[in-house]
Amino acid sequence: MPGYDYKLLERPRRRVLCPLCGKPMREPVRVSTCGHRFCDTCLQEFLSEGVFKCPEDQLPLDYAKIYPDPELEAQVLSLAIRCIHSEEGCRWSGLIKHLQAHLGTCGFNVIPCPNRCSAKLSRRDLPEHVQHGCPKRRVKCEFCASDFTGEAFEGHQGTCPQESVYCENKCGARMMRRLLSQHALAECPKRTQPCTYCSKEFVFDTIQNHQYQCPRYPVPCPNQCGTPSIAREDVPTHLKESCNTAMLLCPFKEAGCKHRCPKLAMGRHLEESTKTHLGMVCALVSRQRQEILELRRDVEELSVSSDGTLIWKIADYARKLQEAKARSNYEFFSPPFYTHKYGYKLQVSAFLNGNGSGESSHLSVYIRVLPGEYDNLLEWPFSYRVTFSLLDQSDPSLSKPQHITETFHPDPNWKNFQKPGASRSSLDESTLGFGYPKFISHEDIRKRNYVRDNAIFIKASVEIPQKILA
Repeated sequence: MPGYDYKLLERPRRRVLCPLCGKPMREPVRVSTCGHRFCDTCLQEFLSEGVFKCPEDQLPLDYAKIYPDPELEAQVLSLAIRCIHSEEGCRWSGLIKHLQAHLGTCGFNVIPCPNRCSAKLSRRDLPEHVQHGCPKRRVKCEFCASDFTGEAFEGHQGTCPQESVYCENKCGARMMRRLLSQHALAECPKRTQPCTYCSKEFVFDTIQNHQYQCPRYPVPCPNQCGTPSIAREDVPTHLKESCNTAMLLCPFKEAGCKHRCPKLAMGRHLEESTKTHLGMVCALVSRQRQEILELRRDVEELSVSSDGTLIWKIADYARKLQEAKARSNYEFFSPPFYTHKYGYKLQVSAFLNGNGSGESSHLSVYIRVLPGEYDNLLEWPFSYRVTFSLLDQSDPSLSKPQHITETFHPDPNWKNFQKPGASRSSLDESTLGFGYPKFISHEDIRKRNYVRDNAIFIKASVEIPQKILA
């Protein structure tokens, strides 16, 4: 039994171990001229490696002079052994000469698949492989009864046209796979279908409800003007621009015309009501002009300072000085400001070329009281100290600024510090304020940086007692 490793059940009476492999002798047994015995298989392998000396006594070996040993071979065949698969679980034991017959039925013996699929496995695992695992087994489809190899059947599974399956849209229908595409295309209530009018996709059993609100669904003109079907979303545009029977408001409705008539009659109305419409438009323009004036006053009030301090920048000083020299007593006005929140409204004016005793030689500065929003809540006459300053624009890091400053207390008998009337404005010459006609001479202005980048800064501040602010 060449090729097998035996496990003897008892110790042999004679030496039966092969000197080449060191294992129990395997038939056929050969004896050399020097009297040593070998397994024929081991001996052929030994000689094929190019070694021709006996491993026992180093005498030459010649395979042609090596003969069988029937006696020892018979003894070997009568040895009791376990199955070569005993470690795997086979419990058979017997004579070596019966081993081959046992291996023909041993469940642990490895044999090739009878379907010639290249797999080799134990005899006991072969039925399962042949029935379920062999790629060359023959399998019949339970749905279409077609015959396949195991390998081809794996590709057929899940695609058999005769297999009964549920609709993929989950509508609950079940049918043969070959009917599924037609069902999904034309019969399934859960199939998606584009709206005929807006082309958006919808589930088939909801598309009818969609048409009640589809923006492109054709509807008749609500005025029954005879226009063919109109897309639902285009109806407002049609009524506004195209429908001849639509009722329209007169284009002069913003001016006050309440006339309403069909579109076809609107032209006649406009021709007949030209004078009326003109009068309405004039009245509207007048109202809007008044509203603009009121809004402008409101904006001006919101932009007025209310902390009792004004810093007034007079830009383009050189040009404005020349203009003042060319026009006698030419006065410039500052933006108005409030002494405090809900307080007196004041304004500063300046004569760049002087006025009165300072004309042509000095800068003159005055302050005036203007009509304010809160005059009825205040005490009169205005009596709080006022300070004027011409700000020195020299760099503080190089020299200490030397501002020109003058302060005065208002004379309560001066008419301009009395409560102003509603007609008084910043352009009323009779409201010349109280101040200094010789505030600073033109010569002194040039001594320091009172003019810088062709601009001067005049500061006016009013000292209000804390109790009034509270």
